[in-house]
Amino acid sequence: MKSIPLWVAVPVTVAVALPFGLWLGTWSLPLWLAFIVWAEYFALGAKPAVLRVVVPSFLSGVVSAAIALIFSLLVATVVGDAAIVASGDVSWFVGLPVALIPIIYGMQFLPFARDTGTLPFFNGLSMGLATFFVGIYTNFGGLSLPADSVLLPLITSVPAVLGGLLGAFLGWFNVAIMTPFGRQTPRSAETVVDA
Repeated sequence: MKSIPLWVAVPVTVAVALPFGLWLGTWSLPLWLAFIVWAEYFALGAKPAVLRVVVPSFLSGVVSAAIALIFSLLVATVVGDAAIVASGDVSWFVGLPVALIPIIYGMQFLPFARDTGTLPFFNGLSMGLATFFVGIYTNFGGLSLPADSVLLPLITSVPAVLGGLLGAFLGWFNVAIMTPFGRQTPRSAETVVDA
């Protein structure tokens, strides 16, 4: 049986993703984030085994971002609206770097976050920060906390986690629909790119 070429599989995969970003109302996922994780799947080899690295590393990165954001918001309770340029920016300039130093140091103790796991870990970290700072996920799924709550990053991390899991699925799905039925193993990333 002939396989589906990449130029057909990618648009099909995008179509599969669209309902998650368009039809779920307050639960709609950040498709931009899912597409980034999908690309990671290809960058790291496009094989199901990659998911054992991408998923825990990405999720650890999102959790790390939430921890760093919560710490920075706690710093804000001490320094208040102290500013370098914008009101309250001191808490971010102090809080994020101070929180990230032990988090990044601690990566070495997470076996899945070493070597190839570094990319998805940092991607999870950046996507966790992004879903907070874009400001549109503060009431994700109707979950809400007061705007000044130090726990707000817990809500904004939910779409980051779900979007990352969707992206991991999209990567697997994209390769799976390119693999002829009956084959025992998916094609390698090199073959996928050549398709």
